[in-house]
Amino acid sequence: MKILVTGCAGHLGEAVVRTLRDSHYEVLGLDIKDSPFTTVVGSVSDRSCVTGSMRGVQAVFHAATLHKPHLRTHGRQDFVDTNITGTLNLLEEAVAAGVEAFVYASTTSVFGAALVPPQGAAAAWITEDVRPVPKNIYGVTKAAAEDLCQIFHGKHGLPCIVLRTSRFFPEADDNRELRDSYSDENVKANEYLYRRVDIQDVVSAHLLALKHARAIGFRKYVISATTPFLQEDLAELQVNAPAVVRKRIPTYEAEYVRRGWKMFPSIGRVYVNERARQELGWQPTYDFNYILSRLRAGEDMRSPLARLIGSKGYHAEVFTEGPYPVG
Repeated sequence: MKILVTGCAGHLGEAVVRTLRDSHYEVLGLDIKDSPFTTVVGSVSDRSCVTGSMRGVQAVFHAATLHKPHLRTHGRQDFVDTNITGTLNLLEEAVAAGVEAFVYASTTSVFGAALVPPQGAAAAWITEDVRPVPKNIYGVTKAAAEDLCQIFHGKHGLPCIVLRTSRFFPEADDNRELRDSYSDENVKANEYLYRRVDIQDVVSAHLLALKHARAIGFRKYVISATTPFLQEDLAELQVNAPAVVRKRIPTYEAEYVRRGWKMFPSIGRVYVNERARQELGWQPTYDFNYILSRLRAGEDMRSPLARLIGSKGYHAEVFTEGPYPVG
């Protein structure tokens, strides 16, 4: 099977290409940046480039995107060109080429304002049934691209699976208050409770989406580490997250004390991956309990694939106030 991977020089794209190559797939990587994983240097917004790249392709993993770190360095039209026009180009050419499966790497950022509960309300329980309320051009364009996938399935029968991934990047958090109050490892370990996923688990979700795409047709999935929380925990999570974590994972505190780490005082959202586990048969390895086991053993909490890829950064320049400019 020949598979086109867009955004192949990026974090997710490289991870997908590495895994597909190891599994002896024929892979064509498309990216605006040259890299050891790039076959064609070009943009998804360039229709002729997409047309040429689609020849003989049987499946598409679409990971090319402008995302949150680019909000201050790129214009709104850039987001439209890459995230909407680029996706449209790929979908149209995929239909023309008779592609059998299209897997779109979306983001939990599409939920936008729906992730923030009203003042005094319980934490938000985020499943695929939550209606997105995008709060910036990034969210708007990713949500629009998801809708394009649905249209092309409905009108042309193209099997399209949308994977809304939570955080998997290794770079430091953009929130300066968090960076000043917690070590980077402490932040990321905490996030595995409710909003982080390891890149190795993201790739396994992509492969399962490819496997089941034709049988499913069209579906959206939240791809995040399995949370230990239950819906009955949501009110207390907002006001006393450490107490809830102690209740669900009593052994966590000793390791945190040993490391001088802290749990966040409040957790305002919880991503729920139940649909992906049930319908795709996805079994993510890197949840909070597994992270704890690695920490106790003195091991790196990242997967071998995450360690191999490392940190790419978001921009060519380095910013003094964080990993990317925010405002």
